[in-house]
Amino acid sequence: MPGSDVFTPPTSFSSQAHVGSLDEYRSLCRRAEEDPENFWAEMAEAEVHWFEKWSHVFEWNPPFVKWFVGAKTNAAYNCLDRHLETRGDKAALLFEGEPGDRRSISYRELHEMVCRFTNVLKARGSRPGDRAIIYMPMIPEAVVAMLACARLGVTHSVVFGGFSAEALKARIQDLDASLVLTADGGWRRGKEVRLKDAVDEALTDCPGVRNVIVARRCGSSVQMTAGRDHWWHELEEGVGADCPAEVLDAEHPLFVLYTSGTTGKPKGILHTTGGYLTYTTCTMKWVFDLKEDDVYWCTADVGWVTGHSYLVYGPLSAGATCVLYEGAPDYPAWDRWWEIAARDKVTTFYTSPTAIRALIKQGDSYPAKHDLSALRLLGSVGEPINPAAWEWYHRVIGKERCPIVDTWWQTETGGIMISPMPGAVPLKPGSGTFPMPGILPEVVDFEGKPVAPGGEGFLIIKRPWPSMIRTIWGDPQRFEQQYFSRIPGIYFTGDAARCDEDGYYWILGRVDDVMNVSGHRLSTMEVESALVRHPAVAEAAVVGKPHEITGQAVCCFVTLKQGASTDHSALGKELRQWVAHEIGPFARPEEIRFAESLPKTRSGKIMRRLLREIVTSHTVTGDVTTLEDLGVVTKLAAQHDDD
Repeated sequence: MPGSDVFTPPTSFSSQAHVGSLDEYRSLCRRAEEDPENFWAEMAEAEVHWFEKWSHVFEWNPPFVKWFVGAKTNAAYNCLDRHLETRGDKAALLFEGEPGDRRSISYRELHEMVCRFTNVLKARGSRPGDRAIIYMPMIPEAVVAMLACARLGVTHSVVFGGFSAEALKARIQDLDASLVLTADGGWRRGKEVRLKDAVDEALTDCPGVRNVIVARRCGSSVQMTAGRDHWWHELEEGVGADCPAEVLDAEHPLFVLYTSGTTGKPKGILHTTGGYLTYTTCTMKWVFDLKEDDVYWCTADVGWVTGHSYLVYGPLSAGATCVLYEGAPDYPAWDRWWEIAARDKVTTFYTSPTAIRALIKQGDSYPAKHDLSALRLLGSVGEPINPAAWEWYHRVIGKERCPIVDTWWQTETGGIMISPMPGAVPLKPGSGTFPMPGILPEVVDFEGKPVAPGGEGFLIIKRPWPSMIRTIWGDPQRFEQQYFSRIPGIYFTGDAARCDEDGYYWILGRVDDVMNVSGHRLSTMEVESALVRHPAVAEAAVVGKPHEITGQAVCCFVTLKQGASTDHSALGKELRQWVAHEIGPFARPEEIRFAESLPKTRSGKIMRRLLREIVTSHTVTGDVTTLEDLGVVTKLAAQHDDD
């Protein structure tokens, strides 16, 4: 350890790593930068099965790109069929249900499950090019649903089970989905989350949905609409497991994943097949140094991109054994994760800084109860990890022997962009360290000029990569405007960053009006739109405020309509519940502040920057020259929480 703030990879780890030294890492990066076509062709040949090869590696017509042009492949084939000869009896999924039920599912068994369910989809009339919504708990059938859609060429969109019926409806309508795959419910902290009820509520305004297939998880009674709704297990009766994978173009749409934008409307990030699979498989091996006998656990829900890339597609394509856990980390007690990790002998553990901070708060006694000696690598994802949390994770969970891969990437990037290769790169707590091979980031100023080392600026990516976003579903103009208009032809990440004198990248957070709550990106506009739909609310402004557990918490400034209740305590509770119903429980505001008026520019734009200062420091020191009425800010800064 050359300094207290730098942790070199243990020799025992580096000596067995796929990339075992800085020289090897730099050699990979040099090849990728100097000859990207040949580099990515080599990676694609090595990591993906192709039914037909490409005519050329990529076409770049900013902002649009195609990778492995003309090639044919299938994501489910790569995740399952190609492993049957060498890994057929190896566990693909180790499922842990919250009530305590467990299942080990081999690659051969998972292949049969996916083929049988793909035949069910075919029998219900699904065809390549159709779109499906998957709204399920964290059970094996959720993975089966994703892979069956991929096998058939049905573009899927997984909606996080914590989203409300309203949020689900918006996604069904935007995607124009004809199929919904769901469950009666799922278990969360000992209670049933009733998913089918939310589907029924959403579908009152979604006439294009012809089929709803319901997996039985909780066994409770649900309403089934004749002709539209079908039980998964009943449709599978007597169905065979012979189902060849569809031969699909490399650019066939694999999935659309909705994420918050800076407008109230969620945006559908489109990822295609060949490039995405190549990049997630490569980074699975580079970042997690995957070994044949590893037991790998990514705690992300399949409703988020981490669950797509590093719980389903990347690990299964690479032939990993993956832990899949249904419930919460604190049920029935705060050692649930460590109990599972010890029992399944987890070697690689990948979670969010939000979860790590919550675990720290409970003390060291919970992990101390369990034998975590099988762990060899730890990871974090979703937001920058603060050094104190990094050091606890390293000391208490990793016993100072496990490197930590602090990964930076986005829904839009499809895969990890900046992260240590754990056998090669010395670690600095809080830094994502270096980019992956073929990724060319830079920190620039407002004019797109590079800032000096150590200076803060905007993070951009200068060259296309295989797993990058292809477009926003149904809105190519919004895609170009949001990601490629700031610096023409260059991908603008929307994150602030600095690069230090050693070339280490430090991600500083969002530069637009998007909050990061427990690793979930949430648009301020989306919350504001929900609030003003309430009959008592005239106007709302929403900002993120620092929170020791969730990273950011939702803080709302609200002005009320004439005649609205003056009982601010009761109304505050009602508005919090309203937002949770409209968007989902994770979006529930921590704080509602009532105001006579909001700070605005002379042109009428709400100055959220000033509100952010108020909730973080209770003072305003920034520029107020464009403010219409300084008295508004003075009152808000002096105001204590009304609720």
